[in-house]
Amino acid sequence: MNATSYSKSRRALLARATGVAMAAPWVRSLEAAEAPYGPFKVGIQSYSLRGFDAARAMSETAALGLKYWESYPAHVALTNDPEKAKAPLAALKAAGISLTAFGVVAFKADAAANRNIFECAKTLGIRNISADPDPASFSQLDELVEEFKINIGIHNHGPKHRYGSLQQCLDAIHGRHKRFGICVDTGHFLRSGEDPVKVIEAVGARVYGVHLKDVKDKTRFTILGEGDMNVVGVLKALKSLKYRELVALEYEENPQNPLEDLRKCLANLRGAVEKI
Repeated sequence: MNATSYSKSRRALLARATGVAMAAPWVRSLEAAEAPYGPFKVGIQSYSLRGFDAARAMSETAALGLKYWESYPAHVALTNDPEKAKAPLAALKAAGISLTAFGVVAFKADAAANRNIFECAKTLGIRNISADPDPASFSQLDELVEEFKINIGIHNHGPKHRYGSLQQCLDAIHGRHKRFGICVDTGHFLRSGEDPVKVIEAVGARVYGVHLKDVKDKTRFTILGEGDMNVVGVLKALKSLKYRELVALEYEENPQNPLEDLRKCLANLRGAVEKI
């Protein structure tokens, strides 16, 4: 067979393989290995690794096979000084991690402080800020999200919190800039007796962050997939929105040694992805 004939035969074989790809188990296994979380940008809220310093938290994130962070303040400090930002950004890059979100941030009626937070987020390359904003800051935040093109997601924090219910969150963002949305903490919505699937459907395109965690009986944080959350349903709801921001695994328990539990969470998440 000459080179031209070989090339044509090879292209034909590849075309036939592509045609049966959806039916071939080995193809599906290969795709799952290359993209274990399907269309989702799965990472971690670094609060899950709060028992470790930043360097250890980064290395453990990489060992878990995750490439995205929502950092909590103890791991990456907000700074608007490019020189001070170089070290944490270089460490994240060395670990293969992208810093896409930060939180949870408290915005108050302090215009200078609020602007500084956005300047810091811009310096660090952050796309989304998870927030617990004072209502007195809302008008300014409307202007800042437009100016900086950075999203804010109000973070619900369970029963008795000022943004503890879906309705409280929706009331807060009503009439606000389209970049002013909600960071859906699935565990805290479960604590408030609300279905995270219905929450995501109600918030729609203004979901600007997901803290993915599970709760049993409204009281006990547990391994993802072992509580009351419909994990597959949550993923289907996000997929229907074509959600492309961070899905951050967050685990509240066992802060000094969470790694085995986190591996179980991720294994269950991969299993759920296969069902959507």
